[in-house]
Amino acid sequence: MARAVAGLLLVLLVLVIARLPWIGDLGMHAATLQRLRHSPLDPGNPLVDADTPSPYYSPWMLLLGTVARLTGLSVFVVLRLAALAGLALLVTGVRRYVRTLDAHRAAPALALLALLLLWGTTPFLWSGFPGLTSLALTVSYPSTLTLGLAFHFWAWLTGALRGGAGWGTWLGLGALWAVILLCHQFSGVVASLGACATVAAARPGRAVWPRAAAGLLLGAVVLGAWPYYDFFALFGAGAGLESVHRVLYDDPAARFGLVLLGAAALVARWRRDRRDPLAPFFLLGLLVVAAGWLSGHYSWGRALPAVVIPAQLAAALEAVRAGRRGGARRSDGPARRGARRRGVGPGGDARVRGPARRPAAGGPGRAPAALDGVPLDHAVGGVRGRGHGRDRSGPPDPGVRAVHGRPRLPRLLPAGRGAPDRGHPGVLRGGDAAGGAAGHRAGVRGALGAGPDRGPGRRRAAGGGAGTGGAGALRGALSHPRRGAAGALTAARSPPGGRPGAPPAGPPGGPPGAARPP
Repeated sequence: MARAVAGLLLVLLVLVIARLPWIGDLGMHAATLQRLRHSPLDPGNPLVDADTPSPYYSPWMLLLGTVARLTGLSVFVVLRLAALAGLALLVTGVRRYVRTLDAHRAAPALALLALLLLWGTTPFLWSGFPGLTSLALTVSYPSTLTLGLAFHFWAWLTGALRGGAGWGTWLGLGALWAVILLCHQFSGVVASLGACATVAAARPGRAVWPRAAAGLLLGAVVLGAWPYYDFFALFGAGAGLESVHRVLYDDPAARFGLVLLGAAALVARWRRDRRDPLAPFFLLGLLVVAAGWLSGHYSWGRALPAVVIPAQLAAALEAVRAGRRGGARRSDGPARRGARRRGVGPGGDARVRGPARRPAAGGPGRAPAALDGVPLDHAVGGVRGRGHGRDRSGPPDPGVRAVHGRPRLPRLLPAGRGAPDRGHPGVLRGGDAAGGAAGHRAGVRGALGAGPDRGPGRRRAAGGGAGTGGAGALRGALSHPRRGAAGALTAARSPPGGRPGAPPAGPPGGPPGAARPP
């Protein structure tokens, strides 16, 4: 659904490109392109008739002017092509960067929707801001392409930090950073803040810093060597821009109120992962914007996308996470209900109900320490089973845990190995009273008091060769989990054979504790 809506919005933007409304700075960019088309080496100022440098002569505009000069296409046709290229770079950049944060297939589409729609209740029109109303009028501007390059830059930087990239990758990142700053200076500031947040969140090792420094040095060289204007001289040209950008700080609740949802999502993400790059990205942008408001440098408000973009992405990713968890609960619900009806635990094991909670001889609320002379922990260890034909009187199984003073019996049957009310042939077999339905019935009869008049063979089938009481009774009851262990403990406390005064019966073939014959 999200991808369909995002696709419809992109179709709307393509229709806007075909219309290409003449509004805002479109005429200024058309004049820049016309000057470069006429004289690419000495274009002069695009705004006045003077031979002075201009920051509008960016690498992107130089490329477009060269295309117009070589192909003979009109300026506005080339601007439409530029709009298509910028929109494609923006969409692919968002997709590539978001996939470094969340691999869910719906994450890029939701992120694009958040970037286009999650702003405020008042339309906001300004270049460098990826809202739907802004893009509808500025999609052909260099700021759109620069913002798309910024997303690609962050994605590439994230991959370099995670994968231990070599010198060539870092030099390429430095050159791309310089191109972004030359194409649109304000969007370049946003890209730089995002890069700083990405590096800070990644906490790279010492081997990364020399390569990153080499990339920064190359970027600075490219910025200084650009022949069409002095990039570093722009730092002192902000005095005439403050009054123009004062409006960026007016009525923030109406323009950016919905971004507060993303701020809450950022808090949740940061609490889960202290290396999430979106939280420091948001804080750096907020610091720059607040400093501009406090100092009166209102042109610093052009860094607002560094505040808005990470919040919008966080809101989209939290929505993806919530949808993933909701889908998992919906898919697990029927399976869990069916498992509870069948007596199967969460891991697919059979549920074994605990022993009866009636007071025993050892004290109120406590299970007996021995059953007919057989220690309870040994009996439970025997029930766990260590292979057919082995001695079941070994040490207690580590899987048995005590809960509130009572032994908590382990799960017996792994997932997919037969219904729990029919036994599992791989746990207790044949004569051990768990091989199938017949073994279960014999085990239950043994637990409920099979007497000596029924013969030692029947008692061996019922209790696994351990006599009519004690561990044999417990094994017999546990071989049929639906009966529970209450009957086992009741039968174990009754006299052997189910008759008062009957002599105790030891295990066949020897004294108690002796190994069972095969």
